[in-house]
Amino acid sequence: MLPDLLSLSRKMLWLLVLGLTLTTTAAKDILNTCMDAKHHKTKPGYEGNLYKQCRPWRNNACCKANISVEAHNDMSNLYNFNWNHCGIMTEKCKRHFIQDTCLYECSPNLGPWIVQVDQSWRKERIIDVPICKSDCVEWWTDCRDDHTCKVNWHKGWNWTTGINQCPEKTTCQKFSDVFLTPRDLCEKLWSNSYKFTEYDRGSGKCIALWFNAASNPNPNEEVAQFYAIQKGLIASSSRVKLAAPLFLTVLVSVLF
Repeated sequence: MLPDLLSLSRKMLWLLVLGLTLTTTAAKDILNTCMDAKHHKTKPGYEGNLYKQCRPWRNNACCKANISVEAHNDMSNLYNFNWNHCGIMTEKCKRHFIQDTCLYECSPNLGPWIVQVDQSWRKERIIDVPICKSDCVEWWTDCRDDHTCKVNWHKGWNWTTGINQCPEKTTCQKFSDVFLTPRDLCEKLWSNSYKFTEYDRGSGKCIALWFNAASNPNPNEEVAQFYAIQKGLIASSSRVKLAAPLFLTVLVSVLF
């Protein structure tokens, strides 16, 4: 009888170790991952030479230094996309678009919102990333007097020259006339990549477009974990921590 119990205990222990390993691995992947997209690294890691507004992600990034430099160019080689399609974009407005690009290219904390797509230039994208309210409001406020000719910048451009140009029969208008509210800007600009929220920075419930890494740790790590648990993508840390003691209790009761 005792050999049978010992054999059973070994099997249960092996299953526990396997289960905890799989849970930990899944959690690590979803909370520290890069999209399968055009310029993203396979795995996030240290990139000490990230440029200017992409620097907050240098300790753990999905982008390389050359990508961070291109993110700051008016007509970037990343996608041949020209911010100045309706006149020169102001510096205060452009700052937000650079931060947006840095978040997309560099952040390893977007796992809970990554979905698969069938596109020639990427296999994955993000959908409904909950952006902090103040980020959307400041973006809209700083760009409201700049000009564009399109609501959705993901598609519908005239690419005959190899660079995005306004489609025929469209006119350049103020951002505030194209995007009536900050919500419109954040949600419509990139085909619902972002979702406007009433949460703000420090709440632990919204992704910050940018953060000061010199004075604050990456706030988006906590946010990614919150939503991964909420979506059922990972177990809560309390459940994982309780699994081993619970198993040991059961094991002792079986053996003794």
